[in-house]
Amino acid sequence: MPYINSWCRIRRNIIVANGQTVWEEPGADVSVFLTNAYRRLDIGYPKFYKMDRLSQLGFLAAEMLLHDRFDKQEYPAEAVAVVLANAHSSLDTDVRYQQSMSAIPSPALFVYTLPNIVIGEICIRHQLKGENTFFVFEQYDIPFLNDYINQLLEQNNAQAVIGGWVDIFQDQYEAFLYLVEKKQIPGSIIHNQQTISDLYGIVDAGS
Repeated sequence: MPYINSWCRIRRNIIVANGQTVWEEPGADVSVFLTNAYRRLDIGYPKFYKMDRLSQLGFLAAEMLLHDRFDKQEYPAEAVAVVLANAHSSLDTDVRYQQSMSAIPSPALFVYTLPNIVIGEICIRHQLKGENTFFVFEQYDIPFLNDYINQLLEQNNAQAVIGGWVDIFQDQYEAFLYLVEKKQIPGSIIHNQQTISDLYGIVDAGS
């Protein structure tokens, strides 16, 4: 039976990890909020500044998700999968890249004109080499992702999966990630659609 052993949500300038608020900055611009959160959390990964905003958002969520809750030494790098989704693909960066073409096209932005690059940044940071997939839906499809992750754990070589939703466009953004493992630890929650819906709602309420 798979278990959710960690979760994180970033929305409305608040970062919540496993029920605890770890950073908030009401009223800040999205880009400013993400940068200040990175600095305040003292992560120490300079490449963060080169990432597009979608990757920064997913990166921060993954940092909080895995902090103190995940020992990658327990698994082969190929046994940890990443499955993410959003509604806007890489549109936030696509628009910025198109704007840059009026002068000199930005190679730094062009690199991020695919939504799955955020998965690449997370995998590089945490040295993960398992299956990774990025879906684009009109809205967060909890049943689909729940079933897909369970299939990875049951039928493939995945022993742990980072799953969830990472979306940003202009000033609207949201990240909700969770770590699913086959093992049970103190505080584990059974991985199913209802659990994910409940966590998603609980965090949305600011708890």
